[in-house]
Amino acid sequence: MDAILIGNFDGVHLGHQALVRLAREEADVESVIAVTFDAHPLTLLRGAAPPLLTLPTDRSNLLRAAGASRIESLRLDDGLLGRSPEAFIDWLRQRIPFGLIVEGTDFRFGRARSGDVRTLEAIGARLGFRTRVAEQVEVTLCDGNVVPARSSLVRWLLEVGRVADAARVLGRPHEVVGPVVRGAQRGRVLGFPTANVDPSGIMLPADGVYAVQVRGADGDLWHGAASIGSNPTFGEQPRTLEVHILGVPASLDLYGTSLRVGFVRWIRGMVRFDSVEDLVAQMSRDCDKVGA
Repeated sequence: MDAILIGNFDGVHLGHQALVRLAREEADVESVIAVTFDAHPLTLLRGAAPPLLTLPTDRSNLLRAAGASRIESLRLDDGLLGRSPEAFIDWLRQRIPFGLIVEGTDFRFGRARSGDVRTLEAIGARLGFRTRVAEQVEVTLCDGNVVPARSSLVRWLLEVGRVADAARVLGRPHEVVGPVVRGAQRGRVLGFPTANVDPSGIMLPADGVYAVQVRGADGDLWHGAASIGSNPTFGEQPRTLEVHILGVPASLDLYGTSLRVGFVRWIRGMVRFDSVEDLVAQMSRDCDKVGA
């Protein structure tokens, strides 16, 4: 029997992972299929979607790592969003003849988000599939607050720089994956060469300096300090992600390669320094904190 989960699964946080595990617990389930979309529904409903926590490829890989057998990506259009809950499930079951659907208590689907888990149970009674409802996964943050694991919460935590808390909800550090591109190349002159990473549409945390872990295309893992912001000491600049990797020779050429930057903890906010010397001194202290 096939079991399915339906959702955006952006970030594949602990709540999403729990859905996959719950489906896997069913003795008669042979395959777990994560049904997702090629774009966020708000792209059509409101004309704009929340910033991405994961690229589609990473999302698929994370779902498979959590236990999904395969990922079915649906093409998002007005016709799909305009279906009633009953019509959507009828259409989906013709495409994937599932016998079980696993969702959380806050699941909504169908036109105007009018369907919920009770709707699923009623449709299942008619069509012959079971619905299993997962309890909300809760996470204890660094300050002791207990919160539900949700993608919207991860985005808020990143917006305010709380990357360690975001990692607790995700079950791993939030990562930005992208190619190294040429920047102003000031870091090399200042004695702290940096890799300017294009975030490729993935959400960046708030402006500031962070301790990060960096993985290269060949699997090499390094520690580093990442700066996000507009380099206020040198005047207004485009917002960038610059990463200084500890213990790597300055001669290492990373241009054109892809880096995976995982945000471990916040170090400090973005500051405009009165002199380049003050900036260099602070960069040295930042690296000491990262290496501690």
